[in-house]
Amino acid sequence: MAEHHDFENHCWQDLYPQEIYDLYAPYRRQKGIKGRCGLLLVDLYNLCYEGGERPVSELYRDYPSSCGEFAWRALGPTRQILHEMRLQGLPVLFSTKDLRNADHQRKASATFRRSGQASENAYDIHPELTPENGELVIAKERASCFYGTPLATYLQRLRIETLIMVGESTSGCVRATATDSFSYGFHTVLVEEAVFDRNPISHQASLFDLHHKYADVMALDDVLNQLRDKTR
Repeated sequence: MAEHHDFENHCWQDLYPQEIYDLYAPYRRQKGIKGRCGLLLVDLYNLCYEGGERPVSELYRDYPSSCGEFAWRALGPTRQILHEMRLQGLPVLFSTKDLRNADHQRKASATFRRSGQASENAYDIHPELTPENGELVIAKERASCFYGTPLATYLQRLRIETLIMVGESTSGCVRATATDSFSYGFHTVLVEEAVFDRNPISHQASLFDLHHKYADVMALDDVLNQLRDKTR
């Protein structure tokens, strides 16, 4: 087992040999929420929960877009951070697939993954996370929530300094959005227990990369405590 600095006390802590963690020592820094924050829930629509809380290996043939047990495991932590943001009156935003032009959608997608026929409400936000009045839902065609959307403009208008992110998938749309968030100048926080992927190794490796280069990966309790401290 590798010896770790607190900065590496996350789900990837045993993924690499010690020499890799030593190489990334210059990235260590103080983590946390800076200034006014908002929450972005990335692609938490019905499609990724299809088939229920079962291993992805049992679901992919019938539900190729499902994240199975990983999606359902993250639902509780996601509800907690969503509740706290709403309680404090802080901005909450969602993303989902843009379905406004069906013909164009055949030429534009977030990934190359083949999927079956989606149900009528496949891209509706999961009912346990339903947006409330006034909460913006971003419709997107590509992986990043920023690409071809007005998200950056909305965040600037809301005076957001830190963008807290939850959702799926860690190696796909979450990663692309977090990288763009950094590029647009927003401090970015990923809630570790509330982001997920169908591939656990991709999940760990992607969080490792993002944590060291573009975002602060933080435990749910740490995020909640920092949010509450700001109101005391």
